Amino acid sequence: MGEQRERTFIMVKPDGVQRGLVGTIIERFEKKGFKLVALKFVWPSEELLQKHYSDLSSRPFFPGLVKYMSSGPVVPMVWEGLNVVKTARQMLGATNPADSQPGTIRGDLCIQVGRNILHGSDSVESAKKEIDLWFTEKEVVGWTPAAENWVYE
Repeated sequence: MGEQRERTFIMVKPDGVQRGLVGTIIERFEKKGFKLVALKFVWPSEELLQKHYSDLSSRPFFPGLVKYMSSGPVVPMVWEGLNVVKTARQMLGATNPADSQPGTIRGDLCIQVGRNILHGSDSVESAKKEIDLWFTEKEVVGWTPAAENWVYE
């Protein structure tokens, strides 16, 4: 896989955790062939979430978003693979589940935008920023799964 490997940040939001969908979401990424390299179960502070969503701070929904995201535990994860940022966004589906195609995670499991169960990085650059915000270098594990040669040429 070499230089084409990249990482993305995926976070199961409080609604996904409360609905018991963490395993289902992990399974979708594993079945696709992506490699999980970091995972936590945390109750995030408003301060951390304000940093995470800083690009949305001028939007009218920002205070409600931060309050909602700090209302319960979340599961931040780092996934690695070929074109993982773009592919993960496609797997998640549109931000508004009503616009998500069947077969996407949001298309299959969500109804409203305010309960869309997941956050996913929108670029390699934002993935790096988000990973660095949520994980230390030691918490992201470099490893090679035995099946890697059966996923990549």
